[in-house]
Amino acid sequence: MLDDPARTRALRLRAQGLTGSPTGDVEGVCGRLVGIQAQELGFARLAFRPRCTGDVSASDVDAAVREGRLVWTWAMRGTLHLVRAADVAWLVGLLGPTFATRGRPRRLALGLDDAFCERALAVIRDVLATEGPQRRGTLAQRAGIDPRGQAPAHLLGLAAMRGLVRRVPAAAGRTPTFALLESEPTPLSEDEALTRLGGRYLAGHGPATAQDLAAWSGIGLRRARRALAAAAIPTPASPGDEGPHVTLLGHFDPYLLGYASRDLVLDPRHAKRIQAGGGFIAPAVLVDGRVVGTWRREEVDWLEPFEPLGAEVLAALERERVDVERFAGGS
Repeated sequence: MLDDPARTRALRLRAQGLTGSPTGDVEGVCGRLVGIQAQELGFARLAFRPRCTGDVSASDVDAAVREGRLVWTWAMRGTLHLVRAADVAWLVGLLGPTFATRGRPRRLALGLDDAFCERALAVIRDVLATEGPQRRGTLAQRAGIDPRGQAPAHLLGLAAMRGLVRRVPAAAGRTPTFALLESEPTPLSEDEALTRLGGRYLAGHGPATAQDLAAWSGIGLRRARRALAAAAIPTPASPGDEGPHVTLLGHFDPYLLGYASRDLVLDPRHAKRIQAGGGFIAPAVLVDGRVVGTWRREEVDWLEPFEPLGAEVLAALERERVDVERFAGGS
């Protein structure tokens, strides 16, 4: 399948919900993709727009996070994601220990030894249970560490990887705020959780390889191979013949983060236009599964194509731009 680039792109578009019938609601999108990267909630919102029905807006994403239907926590690759409440227990149970262990040397370097962390996590649990959501600095002080520097972020990250806390939108400003994570434990063995992860990943990203799963999840190639070997391989839906497919993707879209390599969808000559350095992924213009430019929310000069685009594509992109504003609600 991966030997046919055009068909692979078409099948991935369909698996990700970018073509075919819209997913419907924001919880369905997270269920389909397992999770949406959400280092910034504002960036994460746009991943839902092209995958949902036309009556869904950014405010629906915010409401789902506030109400706990979508949980904002550390998951794949040890980074912040939005995941369904129904999935958070088994995902954190599978992924949390891996990334908590990887983060231990940094915690020790910051003065957060194991015994201190256990005491601090107990304090955080009690504070959130009795007083409700709190800002990161407040929790750091109550746990006995300086709210300045990197230690609070690493302590709260550990709390999330233990399944203790979730991020919640701040009432004002951009200060990280945390609430107690209340989820029913899902009694899955590692093999059961890996099988579920592999099957869900393929259903929302396939066709894909073990290398793709390892890169997307951060579980390592050996466990990725185990996950796919045990998973039921979904029968790919027909990609259909729907004419030119034109989409505006936001920052950090799953279509660009879900695989080990972007070469299938992005000409390496233009790779730095999408990721200039570090982990920042720019908004992308997608035509038939290929990245052909970048864009931004501006009145003028909003589109930066890598190559000349025809009148039909430009007209479709203008409709997409209008829908971005509809989705954002003027924000």
